[in-house]
Amino acid sequence: MRIGASIGAAGPRAALAASLLVFAALPGLTLGSGAPDAQLTALMQRLAHRQHDHVAFVERQYLAVLDQPLVSSGELIYDAPDRLERRTLLPKPERLVLRNGTVTIMRGGRKYRFALRDYPQVAPFVDSIRATLAGDLPALQQDYAVHFTVAAGAWTLILVPRGAKLDAVLKRIRIGGSGTSIRTVEILRADGDRSVMTISPLPAG
Repeated sequence: MRIGASIGAAGPRAALAASLLVFAALPGLTLGSGAPDAQLTALMQRLAHRQHDHVAFVERQYLAVLDQPLVSSGELIYDAPDRLERRTLLPKPERLVLRNGTVTIMRGGRKYRFALRDYPQVAPFVDSIRATLAGDLPALQQDYAVHFTVAAGAWTLILVPRGAKLDAVLKRIRIGGSGTSIRTVEILRADGDRSVMTISPLPAG
């Protein structure tokens, strides 16, 4: 799942998905006491108005082949309508930029670029997440069963894939937040590996 993995591996797919989902749940929204369906609608409506976000992340990847999780940290930047940048600072500097359907990866002084449409194992996954980013609930529901709950001031959004393409790589995505802030994004892959991304505001200064 590392950004530096080969294009055909799970790395870019999972990194893009986690990063996109972070910004899908970051708008300044205060959830009221209405029913979950109404609150989900309010959340999705707010998404379409977001123009820019900049946050810090720590991601832990739990892989069956490793005894200890892989830990990375850095920053995520989103600019409407379709530019997402993931800056990994630790353990090694890397940049991943998604714009206009093209992914650019920069590491170790080298640059790699590929079009999502050329990788059908990645494109449907990312395109589905874009529906969330755009606040388009009907489009999102074409690819995912969407479950939204609110309890004790915290909310949870769970996305379960519907189609065979997504089923082959993904079991579910779970986003957890409280009030106006997202706290975690967990991606559980079909092979049992998972990642947990913790989100926080950038340090002052």
